[in-house]
Amino acid sequence: MNADSTPTLQSSTNFQRPEILAPAGHWDCAKAAVENGADAIYFGLDRFNARMRAQNFTEAELPRLMEFLHRRGVKGYVTLNTLIFPRELLEAEQYLRTIVSAGVDAVIVQDIGICRLIRHLSLDFPIHASTQMTITSAAGVEFARSIGCQLVVLARECSLQEIHKIQQHLTDRQIAFPLEVFVHGALCVAYSGQCLTSEALGGRSANRGECAQACRMPYDLIADGSRVELGDRKYLLSPQDLAGLAVLPELVKAGVTSLKIEGRLKTPEYVANVTRVYRQALDRVMADLLPPSPSEGGKQNIKRAFNLTSKIDEHKAPLQKGSWGEQDRYNLEMAFSRGLYTGWLQGINNQELVHAQFGKKRGVYLGEVVQIRSQQVIVRSQAPIKPGDGVVFDRGHPAAQEEGGRIYAVEQQGEEVRLTFGRRDLNLRRVHIGDRVWKTSDPELDRQLRQSFTGEQPQFQRPIAIEIYGDVDQPLVAIARDEQGHVVQVESAIPLVAAHTKPLTGDRLQEQFSRLGNTPFRLGSFIHHLNGAVMLPVSELNRLRREIVTQLESLRSQPKRWHLQPNATLQTLLPPTPSFPHP
Repeated sequence: MNADSTPTLQSSTNFQRPEILAPAGHWDCAKAAVENGADAIYFGLDRFNARMRAQNFTEAELPRLMEFLHRRGVKGYVTLNTLIFPRELLEAEQYLRTIVSAGVDAVIVQDIGICRLIRHLSLDFPIHASTQMTITSAAGVEFARSIGCQLVVLARECSLQEIHKIQQHLTDRQIAFPLEVFVHGALCVAYSGQCLTSEALGGRSANRGECAQACRMPYDLIADGSRVELGDRKYLLSPQDLAGLAVLPELVKAGVTSLKIEGRLKTPEYVANVTRVYRQALDRVMADLLPPSPSEGGKQNIKRAFNLTSKIDEHKAPLQKGSWGEQDRYNLEMAFSRGLYTGWLQGINNQELVHAQFGKKRGVYLGEVVQIRSQQVIVRSQAPIKPGDGVVFDRGHPAAQEEGGRIYAVEQQGEEVRLTFGRRDLNLRRVHIGDRVWKTSDPELDRQLRQSFTGEQPQFQRPIAIEIYGDVDQPLVAIARDEQGHVVQVESAIPLVAAHTKPLTGDRLQEQFSRLGNTPFRLGSFIHHLNGAVMLPVSELNRLRREIVTQLESLRSQPKRWHLQPNATLQTLLPPTPSFPHP
């Protein structure tokens, strides 16, 4: 599809469910995302991406990765979100041909010259405008559309009000154009794609995937030639991490197409944890926003249709009190946290955005040290703690070496908690009354998260709709559809016969076709059209169910076929070099 064929907007009161887009720095992260509910992942290869410090994937792995993702109903986007030097264009052309041929679902691009090259090579391969393009307005969205982009990742600095304004502008022009918004993860103090600090200070360009994170360092503040006393607030350029959980309903109402989680340098446990939290939260939001539908049998069935659940038990963190929001906040803080905030989504509040007290991972705040004894520290705790958890003691000097260790025993004494450490695990001489205590490790939660993606069998199942037709002396026909639009039809090898006792019922059929354990599927909607009292052996019903799974997996695994223009090359895109006569 070229830029001019963007579909016009269709007016509708229905809210569309955004996709959950998770990061994947390597295979375990990809599996963690898939098994915890991601609708799509984004990942880099070994060249031209903004996270060159990640393990990344190789070009040779692309076909296998895309087959795995598509078989599980998940999309895969390659990041090509750096600026490309002219001397690299030939290499970039071959790189792009590999990506297109592998059936990747889209490429995320910063360099507008690369957008032109992609559209020259292929008229239909999807291009997503990276947040590195710094698009903050409707005019920016229209420019991205004009150079062939099918989706824009808005700058993190956009507020909900500004997102609404962009959508309203597009609606007024009858244009339906997908917008993607970062919903969780690290925030830069500068506009992505515009920061030159890392390159200026250390020769490592953020626009070449080598950001040195200068914003996470402590700074002195000089005003009128004099140093300002900052106390423990020296991390003046280090924002808290973005957490948009509280504004998910507003993002859905704003018509956002994709909710993006940052973190291609993070662990698979982080990916599993954050993806799961946002998957479950979004499903709750959609269940509340969608009106009851008679065809779905009411709101409870709608909830089930959007509740893409894992087969393993929900990961129960130690924090059991209060609302689900508290539980989710605990999980997100344990995943990775420099402090959690809604970023710019609710507008500008610089004092809230940058607390300036530290620029590295902390975790869950437990409380302050009130007493120290032999191998024991007494804390006035604000959050649960248990043996095996890891803590760090914060004196307000994060750049200095901090004391910390794993807890051996916990004894609750009213509002205070007595923490016992191993004899050689902690140097108590470096712990002081008044130190802040952070919980940095929860091995039980990590173990539960690892279980979600380390097994061989699918842990996360997506719904399929099944419709059954049957008449006496005719084969039973089952039609199955998945969310990606794949449709398969299977027929029984033997005809239905009249039943004198125990005829097939809708409940019996639904029970047999819902037995989808150890597959990527679960039964969503189910409709049957049986004429009269008929019967069919259970073994044949089971065979039909297995055949549905086999055929759907086969259809999903087929690579997407994007069209490469036969005679298009970099050289045919570039203007001809003028020739000048020799004197």
